[in-house]
Amino acid sequence: MAAALLDVAHWSTWAVCAVIKLPQLAAVLAAGSARGLSLGSLVLELVGFVVFLRYQIYYDYPLQSYLEYPIIIAQDVILLLLILHFSGNMKQALLYAVTFWGGWYMLTLRRWIIDLAMNLCTLISAASKLAQLQCLWQTKDSGQVSALTWSLSAYTCATRIFTTVMTTNDLIVLIRFITMLVLNIWVTATILRYRRTKKTD
Repeated sequence: MAAALLDVAHWSTWAVCAVIKLPQLAAVLAAGSARGLSLGSLVLELVGFVVFLRYQIYYDYPLQSYLEYPIIIAQDVILLLLILHFSGNMKQALLYAVTFWGGWYMLTLRRWIIDLAMNLCTLISAASKLAQLQCLWQTKDSGQVSALTWSLSAYTCATRIFTTVMTTNDLIVLIRFITMLVLNIWVTATILRYRRTKKTD
């Protein structure tokens, strides 16, 4: 029974992650604007995802426990390019590409580097959520921010809590997913709050 539940958790996570950023991408493309989205939040999220993926690969964790990360990273890169495009800053794309590529390589130069990066990963990922919350609080407008994308992120964190307990039982990874679950729910609630506020105005 536990093995069947684990398979369901893995498959549902992969399915959700295959489309997790599509509602956000569609909203930005339809509006022709990235209003309400925090560039800083997205960059921090990408850093967190890259560190997490590199850590999982470095320690040879089961592929099933991180298979969705390349898919999410690809979708985030597309979203980053759209934000840069709509803000007129496409020239910065090369700088981001070089920085992330160099970071990917440097993370595994020494074991202590990847371990330290993973320990900081939760803080980095939490900072990305807090940056989006700050953007929402300042503007009091959810703009093109997709509540569906953020709620799907909460779901994947919940499933990854289960899969982590059942497979690697890595405490650092578990703390990361619990923290991200709470923050993803908070961002989703804030988006919905400002969406309702705007409709009643």
